[in-house]
Amino acid sequence: MKAFVINGFGPADIFEEVELPAPQAGPGQLLVKVAASGINPLDYKLRRGDFPTFTHDFPAILHGDFAGRVTAIGEGVQGFAVGDEVYGCAGGIRGRQGALADFMVVDAALVARKASNLSMAEAAVLPLVLITAWEGLIDKASIRPGDRVLVHGGTGGVGHVAAQLAKWKGATVYTTVSSAEKAALSREYGADETINYREQDVAQYVERCTEGVGFDLVVDTVGGETFEQSLLATRVGGTVVTVLAMGKLDMTVAWARKQTVHCVNMTWPMATGVGMEHHGFILAEATKLAESGQLRALVDPRRFAYREIAAAHAYAESGQALGKVSLTRD
Repeated sequence: MKAFVINGFGPADIFEEVELPAPQAGPGQLLVKVAASGINPLDYKLRRGDFPTFTHDFPAILHGDFAGRVTAIGEGVQGFAVGDEVYGCAGGIRGRQGALADFMVVDAALVARKASNLSMAEAAVLPLVLITAWEGLIDKASIRPGDRVLVHGGTGGVGHVAAQLAKWKGATVYTTVSSAEKAALSREYGADETINYREQDVAQYVERCTEGVGFDLVVDTVGGETFEQSLLATRVGGTVVTVLAMGKLDMTVAWARKQTVHCVNMTWPMATGVGMEHHGFILAEATKLAESGQLRALVDPRRFAYREIAAAHAYAESGQALGKVSLTRD
């Protein structure tokens, strides 16, 4: 099979196209012919060497998100058939081959059938951000109808999915954006109201949107300073979900306001093998939502083929993309 690999850490143009033996499905696994993949910040951070112990031995095949067709089924696997169109986040980290190849072996517990009304590219960009948003809002925060929910980065990967899940659960959804264009787009993806964070500070939008009380739930998709702003935007006794709780964080406001803070790291089941079935469950539930019109993927208008992997990584890393950057096999 053809694969795009890295033989060391480096910039976007470090990928090399090589020929490798096609993998075989073992017990509990599926062999998938990959049709598309998406780029997450984790992918280019692994390429750069930000998390060296988390990356495959070289040559490394990166990318966890994929969509494709099942071509072989390993011993003990039930519920799938050859020819099924599936999607998931099932590789790209140490011990698990990624999606930048013709074929990919995946644990069946980590995947589900893709929605019939989503293209391969649309399905391929969803898994990591979907599971992250679901674990934060549904599993951790127990979001309820009528909650006022603030999602930072309404047109980002996790942000556009979190807004849709919050809307599905009956919340009033607010999102932060940086432009009028992104505000309009965010309203198409679940937001009831948008906040231009370049024009209003935390105190101003908390007063305008919640009469100064604060939001019931704030979803921090950015980390750093945005995490601290999230605490200030949350009501007394409210909840903050963060997907990037790294570095030194000041929890004083959370303590003073009796807030609950949940941290989400969706890679844990892939890294440890513990809890993989829940990822498959989330993806299966999301397929139902997509087919009922309640969940859509925001895919950047600029599309890339696998052979354009260097340009795709550079574009995703630049921060210019809307939603997710997709890759499709030729």
